[in-house]
Amino acid sequence: MKFLPRAALIAAVTFCAGAIANAATLDATLIQDVPVQLINTQDHHVVPAPEASATAIPRSAEIVQALPAEPEDDDFATLSAAVAAQDAPALMNSELNCLAIGVYYESKGEPLAGQLAVAEVILNRTTSGRFPRTVCSVIKQRGQFSFVRGGQLPTPPANAQWRKALAVAQVAQKDLWDSPVANALYFHARYVSPGWKRARVGTVGNHVFYR
Repeated sequence: MKFLPRAALIAAVTFCAGAIANAATLDATLIQDVPVQLINTQDHHVVPAPEASATAIPRSAEIVQALPAEPEDDDFATLSAAVAAQDAPALMNSELNCLAIGVYYESKGEPLAGQLAVAEVILNRTTSGRFPRTVCSVIKQRGQFSFVRGGQLPTPPANAQWRKALAVAQVAQKDLWDSPVANALYFHARYVSPGWKRARVGTVGNHVFYR
């Protein structure tokens, strides 16, 4: 009487296990046959990486802002070219005017090198410590330039020689050309002999120059 219920129980368990196995096999088969739909798929485009810069980027502490280059003086092949390149200034300052007057009245008939040498003497005196410190004061110093009368400068005529003297004065003031007697402080005409006991620098045109 006790065996039959036990046998029936074993049979029931075996049947259920088989049924479960068959169901699992059926589900797996159905899953394999059903197409899988992809969700939230997007087309991916490959974005190329930016090319590496040829120049390394400095750290913020090393960044230096470049300053604009200062303009350089023009280089001229000849003194004549330097003189020809000068334009008459719209506003004449007193120092340039005095320098040009000195060049005009002392050397207007001289070659350009002679006129430049006279301009250099006047400019050299302003920095020598032995003469006044401005061009106009050097020109007006008593007993130095014979064309000065009572401390007053004459007014030169507006002719080609004046324009050339003005251009030479500009070349000298801008230091655009070197004088052959660059360190001279004195000069006199070749036809006179003052008997100066000074160091002679050289002769340019009709003038002899000294230190």
